[in-house]
Amino acid sequence: MTDFDPRITPARPDLAAAHLRDEISADKYVEADAYQVSAGVAAVRSSPADDAIMVSQALLGERVDLYEIREGWGWCQLVRDGYVGWLDMATLSAPAIEPTHRVSALRTYVFSEPDLKSPPRFLASLTSEIAATDRDGNWVKADRGGWLFVDHLAPLSVFADDFVAVAEQFVGAPYLWGGKESLGLDCSGLVQTALAAAGVAAPRDSDMQEAAIGAPISHAADLSNLQRGDLVFWRGHVGVMIDEKHLLHANAHHMATAIEPLVQTVERLTPAVGPIRSVRRL
Repeated sequence: MTDFDPRITPARPDLAAAHLRDEISADKYVEADAYQVSAGVAAVRSSPADDAIMVSQALLGERVDLYEIREGWGWCQLVRDGYVGWLDMATLSAPAIEPTHRVSALRTYVFSEPDLKSPPRFLASLTSEIAATDRDGNWVKADRGGWLFVDHLAPLSVFADDFVAVAEQFVGAPYLWGGKESLGLDCSGLVQTALAAAGVAAPRDSDMQEAAIGAPISHAADLSNLQRGDLVFWRGHVGVMIDEKHLLHANAHHMATAIEPLVQTVERLTPAVGPIRSVRRL
């Protein structure tokens, strides 16, 4: 069997995606069915159970390739970042619908009617995507959803100018392993979501991001040339500089997204995970 990263490869000993037939050995190969997240957010879990570890999240409108259904759970690969895991089938719909708009607010309610007094159906988070089907004043109707406030949406072609400014909106958001929305997110989820809002695709986990985003700017020990937007990587952790001295990161020390002096973060993390491994600039 060829070596592969199980986080982003839809393959197990018993089942694999059909397009991997010539690369990976498995008992069975299947073609994917195209589905789409129709809930506000869907947990991506390590196994088909409500109490399994959440390894990531899929937001409203995200497309997924479905390979297996087992007792109400779908084994899927997210199209946006390639992550593989189990999603509750109740959060998915088919066929996938081409989106027209993206949620540009940190989060917004999806209402049952074009009326702020109507019962909300769920919350949609930043970078969620919808297919607009109707307009009523300041409200836009989303297929398979409800009504959203127009000023909380942007056309798919419009992106934020400054991903760091996007990331700063998450300050105070609680830390949540596997999360990537303002109700809870982890370090790499913060970076991925902020970059996505600015039109930059990024992998899901910090080690993947370190290998794929930007270019190294200096030796890891040289912190004298940092600037806003630089990404600082440790083993298993990432944060973004908001200026030459301060780091913004979702972290388990504060159990929140916080801003602190980089030197303070270095002093705390070095004994636990080692020194900074790299600094990368987009």
